Amino acid sequence: MFVATNRLFVPQDQAEEFERHFVGTMRTFLPGVPGLRRSTLLRPTEPGQPYVSVNEFESEADFLAWMSSASFRQAHAHNPGLAKHVTSNAVETFQPTEDLVLAP
Repeated sequence: MFVATNRLFVPQDQAEEFERHFVGTMRTFLPGVPGLRRSTLLRPTEPGQPYVSVNEFESEADFLAWMSSASFRQAHAHNPGLAKHVTSNAVETFQPTEDLVLAP
């Protein structure tokens, strides 16, 4: 498994519109991406914290292929209005060392 996160800082007064745009883009462009297991948008629980987009891929190769795919370009070009909501962001990637699943 390979995990890519994107920390997205959004002003509180734009949060609702940001969520609507981001979730719409996820639902439109992510189904069918090869190797993508799961995509989650996490809402902050405290003021000043970022949203976090978490994408779980089968492999780093799948993630890199998606980054250079038409689907990725369309998702990011499809919604240029989304950029007006994000004041800054940071992409981070991870390889799990342990994945303990406690419930089915």
